[in-house]
Amino acid sequence: MTDINAILPIVLLSFYISGTATIIGTMLGVPLGTFLGLKKFRGKRVFKTIVFTLYGFPPVVMGLFIFLLLSASGPLGFARQLFTPTAMILAETLLVLPLVVGITMSSVGAVDKNTSDTIYSLGASKGQALLLHLKEAKNGIYTAVMVGFGAAISEVGAAMMVGGNIAGETRVLTTAVVLETRMGNFDTAILLGVILLAVSAFVYFLLVMLGEHGDE
Repeated sequence: MTDINAILPIVLLSFYISGTATIIGTMLGVPLGTFLGLKKFRGKRVFKTIVFTLYGFPPVVMGLFIFLLLSASGPLGFARQLFTPTAMILAETLLVLPLVVGITMSSVGAVDKNTSDTIYSLGASKGQALLLHLKEAKNGIYTAVMVGFGAAISEVGAAMMVGGNIAGETRVLTTAVVLETRMGNFDTAILLGVILLAVSAFVYFLLVMLGEHGDE
C-alpha cells in the first residue's frame, strides 16, 4: 500500500467523490438556504429546526438508508448502483446538503435588513438586490462549502456501507485508513491520514484564496 501507484488512485477517487458531493450539495443547498434566509412563511421555524437537526444525523444511518434504497430488494435496486462511487456520492451529498442549507440560511438571514432597504432605494432590481445580498453573505457561504467538504472527505461509516471498500473501485482514504489499521499496518494508516489532511488543507486553501479574491 505504501507504493505511490496504489495510493494515488485512492486519493483521486476520494477527491472525486467528496468534491462531486460537495458541488451537488452546494448547488442545491445555497439556493434553498438563501430562500429560507430571506423569505417568511408559515412553518419556517419547523423547517429550520429540521435542517439544524440534520447537522447531527449519523452518517452510518444515512449509509443504511442508501443501502436499503439501492439494495437488490430496494426501490432503486434495478439501477445496480450499490457498492459504486455513485452510491457513495449520493450518501455524502445527503450529508453535505443540510450543512450547506443551514449555514447559508443563517448567513443570509444575518445580513443587516438596512442593506436590503438601501439596495432597493437605489433602484436595484430584485435580481441585483439578491446578488448584492449574497455578496454580503459570501463569507458565510464559503464557510458552508468548506464545512460541507470537510464532512464529505472525512466520512467513513456511510462510505463503507454503500461503497464496500472495494480495492480499485470504491476504496477511499478514510476506508483505507480503517482497513490498514485493522491489518496492523499503522505506518501506512498514518501516511494515508496525513495525505487526507493534506488534501483537505489544499481544498480549504483554494476556497480561502477564492474568498479573499472576491473581497478585492
